[in-house]
Amino acid sequence: MKLPRNTSAVLLALCLTLPSADLLLSPAKANVPLVVPAGNRLKIQPTIPTASATRTKAFNRTYEKKFQRILTVLRRENRLIRNIKKVATLYNIDPVHILGAIVGEHTYNYDSLDSAQGYYMKALQYARIPISFQYDGEKVWSFVERPQFNNCHREETSNSRWRCYELIWNSKFMGRRVGGIRYPREPFHRAFFRPMFAGQSFGLGQITPLTALKMNDMVNSISGLPRLSSKDASGLYKTVMDPNKSIHYTAAVLRDAINAYKQVANVDISENPGITSTLYNLGNPWERAISYRNKRRIRPAHLPRENYYGWLINERIDELRAILQ
Repeated sequence: MKLPRNTSAVLLALCLTLPSADLLLSPAKANVPLVVPAGNRLKIQPTIPTASATRTKAFNRTYEKKFQRILTVLRRENRLIRNIKKVATLYNIDPVHILGAIVGEHTYNYDSLDSAQGYYMKALQYARIPISFQYDGEKVWSFVERPQFNNCHREETSNSRWRCYELIWNSKFMGRRVGGIRYPREPFHRAFFRPMFAGQSFGLGQITPLTALKMNDMVNSISGLPRLSSKDASGLYKTVMDPNKSIHYTAAVLRDAINAYKQVANVDISENPGITSTLYNLGNPWERAISYRNKRRIRPAHLPRENYYGWLINERIDELRAILQ
């Protein structure tokens, strides 16, 4: 799941206005949530980022060809579709949300392999490669032990803890010189979690290592999968590259986005796969829920809007649902 370049700036601005990560978990006071209906709010598709267009042209493809290719892969993966339905039930979401996330990633960001088995074979390859999450020789688990992160250690879940680390990185380290080290003006996940390639997301759902670590507790408690560790990069990659395991993390990300908007903004987005896909694409749903809540204070009737990625999912939702039949 790739984040736009301006995500770090958005998070930095938010962290300067929020007293603590605890506020991100505060439920809305109203009792009855506003339900976002199915379908797109926008009549035409929002602009697709240049980076996505460049990647698509480089492989002499079109978005429509990539869309049809991933649908073809999914149609013949009966076992995977059964597993997606099972996982969706565990996380109490419509399985079309999971399909939307997968199809969106493979249409705009990554070109699909010919089968889910191909991802599993790559997972075995990753497990044999000695890699670690670090910046300039400092491991990430050592880095977050610095005193600037002390308050983060009080967070009770992996999600709130790693979000806190991310906010502290934005406000205290990103683009700054600290302790004689100049840290890059890059998001946390780019600085510490790309040990092998320029890209940072992997597997059927294109999960980033940081996202997987955030979802650690939810996946462990709901699915019973072993906990991931930032000290075991190879094991983490093996997990997110395995299609049957990675969809648990995709489901958790979607469930987390639904929870964020309901608790922070008292809005139910569970009936609109285009909105959950948009948040899957952009990341940081709790911070975005806060921003949306603030907009609603000025415009109470304002509904969340899909981006180019989510717009496609809503526009072609019938084709996705047909795969689940």
